[in-house]
Parts: sequence; structure tokens; C-alpha cells
Amino acid sequence: MSDTTAATTPAVPEFSVIGGKAVHDILAGDETGVLDVVRDAYLTHGEGKSVNPPSYFLRFPDRPEARIIALPAALGGERPVDGIKWISSFPHNITSGLPRASAVLILNDHETGYPFACLESSIISATRTASSAALAARELHRDRERPRSVTFFGTGLIARYLFTHLQGTGWEFDEISIHDSSREYAQSFARHLAERTSAKITVQESPEEAVRASGLIVFATTAPTPHIHEPAWFSHNPTVLHVSLRDLDPEILRGSFNVLDDIEHCLKADTSPHLLEQATGNRDFVDGTLYDVLRGTVTVPTDRPVVFSPFGLGILDLAVGTHVYREALARGLAQPAPGFFHDLSRHA
Repeated sequence: MSDTTAATTPAVPEFSVIGGKAVHDILAGDETGVLDVVRDAYLTHGEGKSVNPPSYFLRFPDRPEARIIALPAALGGERPVDGIKWISSFPHNITSGLPRASAVLILNDHETGYPFACLESSIISATRTASSAALAARELHRDRERPRSVTFFGTGLIARYLFTHLQGTGWEFDEISIHDSSREYAQSFARHLAERTSAKITVQESPEEAVRASGLIVFATTAPTPHIHEPAWFSHNPTVLHVSLRDLDPEILRGSFNVLDDIEHCLKADTSPHLLEQATGNRDFVDGTLYDVLRGTVTVPTDRPVVFSPFGLGILDLAVGTHVYREALARGLAQPAPGFFHDLSRHA
């Protein structure tokens, strides 16, 4: 190898591991900072400076309810990064006290392709999901009055993070309603919220009462098919953060103002928007994307429900994961793995 070639050969990046406690310590309390990271990622994506292929689902014939999902992505911009999130969903974990989801995130160097970090990612995944919804809620009410009441359908980890990110980015509620198929879970979530807010908290027995109770409605369930069927329940024109994507009957979406985070990703896998596309044979019901809302190119109405349906993009995991990685390095929280890449000679 000549001296010139040696001088231009890129260095192999050091590989680091960042565990869940470090991830939590970096992200906790930084809801506004994370929201800015997520906003920048959506703008980069909307400008065509990203690669976000379809997710790959690993399913099991003997465990049809379980899956492990691979979300590869590449995020451009000033500091490009590539990578993949590997996240499992095993609903039966809940019965034994374990969270349903677990995940890791691998970050790859944009120039060499070498992975340079492995991060615990269930926290990153929940954070980017909650921050995406909080960003949408903020932007959809940029020129509209914010509701003072919120309803949560589903009371798991994502609901907890969603409340934290709404509260941490300036939302104030006088009333909070909760509905869950398990009253025990609903009451537990109510106790959790009662320690963090002075709002009146009500566990609603019926889904109709839960929908009609609030101007902001959050769906964060594990429902595989629509279970909310009555458009009339939404006659008060609430804003709906349809995070779990499969809760609403397509007829509810037909009469709503629909904002997606990414059209191609949302219109697949029998999500509620995908079911409406199949029923109508077109996509005319899609009124815009979150990028359009961020850019101010769509006008959000007040005379019908507004539904935000986010599929959850791998680029968001990369954006938040990279933010965590840089902070972990700066705070000395990353655990290096010296010699992780060993045989680096083309001809030994």
C-alpha cells in the first residue's frame, strides 16, 4: 500500500455499547430537545434526504401473536448516519410482568459502513414515538386553541411516554380520561398520572364516553383490528393521535382530516388508513403529511375531526439514537469495546 493510499484510508470507528440506564438518563427531562431532533428528522425526510425502506416482520408459526421487526434506514443531512432497529413485540410478556417490547439499535458509519454503536432501544423507540405524536399535536394546533382535556386509550409504556412528552412540551390539561380493556391497568395508569398532575382523572367505563370526553384523544393500544366504529362519537371534532394505527373504523377516517407521517408506510399492513384505501380504491382521503403541516402547506380545519396516523419511521430511531450516542460520549456513558473489529487486513 502506498503512503498516499494509507493516508486516505478511513479509520475503523470505535465500537461502543450504550445501555438502558444511560439512554434513560440522557433522554429523561429533555422532551423539548428530543422534539427538535424529531422535527429535523421529519424535515430531512420530507426533503428526500433519507432512505426508509419497508419494515421486515419476522413471525413465528408457533407464536402467531409475537413478532420481531427490522427497521433499516439512512438519514442524511449535515451528519448522515445509517442503521437498523431490531425490535420485538411479545404481548404475552405482560402476563409475567415484563414489558411487551424490547429492542436494540445499531448505528453505522455513513462513510465506511462499519457499525459504531449498539444502543438499548426500547426507550429510544418509545421516546421517538411519543415525541412524534407530541410534535404533531403541537403543529396541528399551531393556529387552533389547544384542548384542555385528553383521553388515553391504552395504558402501557407508550401511553406513559406520550403523557410525559405532551406535558414536557407545554400541554396543560384540566381533565384526563382513561379507557383500557383491563380496568386494573386503567386504574394503575390513573394512579401513575395522579402523582404527576393536578388534573381531574377519570377511568371511563365505555369507549363512547372516553371519546366524547376530550378534545385530544390518544390511541396507544395493541388492537389488531378496528374497535371504535361510530363516527358520531367524534362529532365534537377532536384531534386524534392514532399512534397504534388500527383502532379506528375506516368510516371514521372517511369523515376526518387525515395527516400521515409517511403515506407509503401508513397505507399497508391493514392499518386503518390502509383499510380505507382498500374500501375506496383511492387515497383521496389523505389530506397531507406531517411534513406538509410543518411547512405550512396545508390548512388544518376546525369543522371535522383531525386524525394523525404515524407509522413510525426508522429514521426517527436513527435521529434520536444518534443524539443519545453523542451525549453518551460527551458524558462518558458509552462503554467502548476495544478490538471489536479484529481481522482488518485484506490479505492476512
